[in-house]
Amino acid sequence: MQIEVYADIACPWCYIGERRLRRALEQRPDLAVEFHWRPFQLQPSLPVEGVPWRAFAERKFGGWERVGEVFARLNEAAADEGIVFSPDAIATAANTRDAHRLILLAAEHGRAWAMAEALFAAYFVAGRDIGDREQLVAVAVAVGLEEAPARAVLASERFGAEVSASQQLAGEYGIQGVPFTIFAGRYALPGAYPLDVVLEAIDAAPVAVAAGS
Repeated sequence: MQIEVYADIACPWCYIGERRLRRALEQRPDLAVEFHWRPFQLQPSLPVEGVPWRAFAERKFGGWERVGEVFARLNEAAADEGIVFSPDAIATAANTRDAHRLILLAAEHGRAWAMAEALFAAYFVAGRDIGDREQLVAVAVAVGLEEAPARAVLASERFGAEVSASQQLAGEYGIQGVPFTIFAGRYALPGAYPLDVVLEAIDAAPVAVAAGS
């Protein structure tokens, strides 16, 4: 089954959704999956160097107290996924274009999922600046990519067109928020649904394809 995930590394619900999808697939061990990461930037207009996280979060959520409330609820939702968000550790709200480009490089080596997972953890748990190219290279190496190709991608515009095309296609599909997961090209889940709903979608997708073929 082909599974396409439109997501952004700077999206906490995408992190939760990624873990739930992974758990669901673990319960379907006989299912052959072709996974595709589809870049989607929630804040594509952020400067390349990013902006200070605290000021960004206060503007976005309406004050630091509100930030704490939002992340407390996120941690409740993420408890079963083994994720603990650490908003106090984040220093920079990052432009994620380069992070997406490295995930697409990782996809060429069958490591897209591992790269995305590592970037989510680097940003939301460790508070690392995932817009900083040295930090990105370090994450890439940690998931098994070679340093030189990772640096070469970041020094070029490779995969930049693919990131832009994915964003445009998402707009054409009417996708306004992420995560947005498409199963077998026909069956979609907009959001980070509970595990049982994800399992229902996985099981229903082959039926939908058969009915439409």
